[in-house]
Amino acid sequence: MEQQHTRAAALAPLREPNFRWYFLSRVVNLCGTTMAPIALAFAVLEISDSPGDLGLVLAAHSIPMVVFVLAGGVIADRLGRTLVIQGSNVLSALSQGALATLLLTGQAELWHFVALSAFNGTVSAASLPALAGLVPQLVPREQLQPANVLSSMSRNALAILGPSIAATLVVTVGPGWALAVDAATWAASAVLLLPIRIPPRVVSPEPTSVLVELREGWTYFRGTTWLWVVVLAFSVLNAIHAGGLNTLGPVLAQDSDIGEHGWGLIMSAQAVGLFAMTLLLMRFTLQRPLLWGMLGVAVFGLPIVVLGAYPHTVAVMLTAVLAGMGIELFGLGWNLAMQEHVPAEMLSRAYSYDMLGSFVAIPVGQLAFGPLAAALGVRRVLVVAGIAYLLIALATLLSRSVRTLPRVPVSPSTTSEPVSG
Repeated sequence: MEQQHTRAAALAPLREPNFRWYFLSRVVNLCGTTMAPIALAFAVLEISDSPGDLGLVLAAHSIPMVVFVLAGGVIADRLGRTLVIQGSNVLSALSQGALATLLLTGQAELWHFVALSAFNGTVSAASLPALAGLVPQLVPREQLQPANVLSSMSRNALAILGPSIAATLVVTVGPGWALAVDAATWAASAVLLLPIRIPPRVVSPEPTSVLVELREGWTYFRGTTWLWVVVLAFSVLNAIHAGGLNTLGPVLAQDSDIGEHGWGLIMSAQAVGLFAMTLLLMRFTLQRPLLWGMLGVAVFGLPIVVLGAYPHTVAVMLTAVLAGMGIELFGLGWNLAMQEHVPAEMLSRAYSYDMLGSFVAIPVGQLAFGPLAAALGVRRVLVVAGIAYLLIALATLLSRSVRTLPRVPVSPSTTSEPVSG
C-alpha cells in the first residue's frame, strides 16, 4: 500500500493537463537535443581538427546567451513563458535545420557553425529563463518536487541513449542526420505546447520599463545571499566544465583510445547516473536542498581529473556515473530553492541573473582551454581543472545561508492551484 502511495505521489503532476502537455513537449524535444552536442562537436572537428576552432563555435553560442539573457528574463515575465518558449522552439528548428542541410549537402564551413551557433545562443537567452520559471505555473506547490523529478527523469532517460546514437550516426552517416532529427523535434515540441492554458500575469496598473524591471531583479539577486554565492561559484565551475570537459574532452577522445564512440559512451554513462538519482529522488523528500546539491556538484570534478590522469573509456565512464548522480542532485535542489523561495513574479528574472552569472565565464573557458592545452598539454590542464572544480564547489558550503537553506513548508493557501504569472 505504501509503495502504491509513493508511486501515486510521484506521478501526481501528470494528472494536471498543463503539465502533461509540457512534459510531452519536453520529451519530444529532448529526443533531438540529447544528440545535438555530440553531433555538433564532431561536425566541427571534421572541418577543422583545432580545439581552438571548436571552442570558437561553442563560444559563439554562449556569448549571445550572456549578452541577452537578462532581457530574456524580462520578456518571459512580461509576454508569458509558454509563448516565449514556443517562439524560441520554432526559431531553433529553423536554425538547426539549416545547419543540418549544409552538412548533408557538403557545403558547411566554419563560419556557418559560428553564425548559426550565435543565432541559437540568442534564441536560448529568451527561452531558458522562460523554461526555468514555467513549472510552478503548471502544478500546485506541493507537487514541485515530483514535477521536477519527472522532468529530469525524461531528460536523463533520453540522455542515456542520445549521445551513443549520435556517436553511431557520426561514425556511419555523418553528424548532419543527428542535427536534422534535432530540428524536427524542436518544431514538434512547439506544437505540443499549444494546448497549455495559464492564467495571465497580474500586472501593475502603472507600466514599468525594462530597465526598472531589471533593476528590481538585480536588487533581489544581490540581497539574497544563497543565490549570489552559488551563482558566483558557478561562474567559474561552468567555465571549467565548458573548457575542460566539453572542449578538451572530445579532442582527447579523438587522440586517444577512447575515440568518438567511447566519448558517446562516457556521455551516456553520465546520463545513467542522472537517471539513477531521479529514481532515488522519487522516493525521498530532499531537505536542505543546497547543502546536498553542492556536495553533489563537487563530484562532477572527478571525471575531469580521471580523463586527464587516466584517459580510458571504462575508468572515465565510472566517474561519469557518479558525476551524473551529483549533478542531478544539485539540479533538483537548485530548482526547489528557486521555485520555493523566489516570488513568482520575479522568478524568470531571478533565473536570468542566475544564468548571466553562471554563463558569463563559459566563453572564457571555451576560448582559453584550447591555447592552455597547446601550451601545457591537454591531460595536465584537465587534471588541474578537475581538482579546482571540486574545491570551488565545496567552498560554497562555507556560507551558512547555502548550508542551512530549508524547504518551504506547504500551507493550505498554496496547495490548491498552480501559481499564475
